[in-house]
Amino acid sequence: MAKTPSDVPVEPGMPQLDFTTFPNQMFWLFVTIVAIYFVLSKIALPRIGAVLSDRQDTIEHDLARAEELKQMAEDAEKAYNKALADARIEANNIINDAKLEMKAELGRKIADADLQIADRAKESEQKLNDIKAKAKSSILDVANEIAIDIVVKVSPGPIDEKLIMKSVSQKVTE
Repeated sequence: MAKTPSDVPVEPGMPQLDFTTFPNQMFWLFVTIVAIYFVLSKIALPRIGAVLSDRQDTIEHDLARAEELKQMAEDAEKAYNKALADARIEANNIINDAKLEMKAELGRKIADADLQIADRAKESEQKLNDIKAKAKSSILDVANEIAIDIVVKVSPGPIDEKLIMKSVSQKVTE
């Protein structure tokens, strides 16, 4: 007599732990992992890497420029200190009238040097702020692009790009 399905005892337990379905589960696990790997390695990671590389290059350029400006300021300070020392030695060798004249000239040079240093500091601060703003803007653009690409690939229906861009800009500014 053949066994019917009602005669076969049913074992309680979790179906995913049923050894008869392991090969099928392993196959789909492998397919899913390979698909995720290819999506990440071909789309997401290269874009993120490019953004990080651009950002690192910008930071390195800004730091190098800041170091150059610092060196220029130190050189200007050394020149200022040297001019001050020379002016003091010369002032000791010249009569009182020459002392007054040298002090006035030294005052003008100090004012000019201070103005130049202040102008250069303002310029470099403005350049750094511009670079930061450009970096933030490019990060937002890339984040919008990546988010739209991901939603397009994940969502079966139509998408609202403006809503996605608004959400991304809110998250980036937080």
